Parts: sequence; structure tokens; C-alpha cells
Amino acid sequence: MTGALKIRPATEADSASLLAIYRPFVESTAVSFETVAPTTDEFAARIAKAVASWQWLLAERAGQCIGYAYGSTHRERAAYRWSVEVSAYVHPDHHRQGVGRALYERLLEDLARKGFCNAYAGITMPNEGSIALHRSLGFESIGVFKSVGRKFGKWHDVAWFQRPLRSSPLQE
Repeated sequence: MTGALKIRPATEADSASLLAIYRPFVESTAVSFETVAPTTDEFAARIAKAVASWQWLLAERAGQCIGYAYGSTHRERAAYRWSVEVSAYVHPDHHRQGVGRALYERLLEDLARKGFCNAYAGITMPNEGSIALHRSLGFESIGVFKSVGRKFGKWHDVAWFQRPLRSSPLQE
């Protein structure tokens, strides 16, 4: 761990660096249920959409992007508009250094400030590190979707966690 950790909003120009972190999760793990990594342009469009409606943050150390976290739609219907799904990805070389925690703390503050009331996170099982991180940040287990995703010829369960952000939206 060298250099101070800097958290800042992501921009479309960061898409190649962020995709470099995400691609191995798609190609080699069941952490992401995508089976083909998006292109840099597709990833840039995701960043733009998240920044416009929720938030997308990145962590960098010594000018190098080492992780990111973002909010996205929980469900499409209007009554769900005050709930948000959150995700974080950290380069494996920087696991267990507080990067995910720092990203999530800032992300959850930003989302609460924007009026979102509940954050949800889905974690492909098993993933004790991610579960411990979410619990340490106040997320509570709300259930498991059994055999919900199939990747690499195998079914995977997803555990769902919820954390309140605020008691009511800024406006209805």
C-alpha cells in the first residue's frame, strides 16, 4: 500500500481503467453474472448513466485506478425509485486494504444525500469477504435466491443484503 487513497466521481474517460478491473471478474469468476465483458464504449455508457441518476465513484492510489463502486436501478417500476442497488469491485492486488469500505462509505453517503432510502446488494455465494464488508457497513441479510444464475456450467446462489440510507425521500 503506497500513497494516499483518493475517492472521486468516475467519468466516461475512466472507462478503460475501470473495465480492466471488471473484465477478470466477468471472464474468470461468478462474481458477475455477465458472461462477456462489455466494450470500453459500453462501459463508458454505464458510467454516464450511473453518474446522471445515482453515483459512480472510483478509488485511486498514486494515480492508478484500483477500485470502484456505483449505484444503479433496483427495479424499474416507479414505486421503487427511492431504492438503489449498489456494487463495488476492487483490484485483487488491493483487497483487504480498506478500499471497498472507503468506496462504499462515500457512495452510501452520496446516495442518501440524493434522497435514496434503501440500498440493496446481491452477493454471489460463496463470498465471505464481501459478506463481511457489507455487514460491517450496516447491511443486513434479507434472503438468498437459490440457483438464480448459471455460469461456467454451474448454478450459483445470490445472497441479498439491505441497508437503510434515510427514513424518507427528499420529495415524493
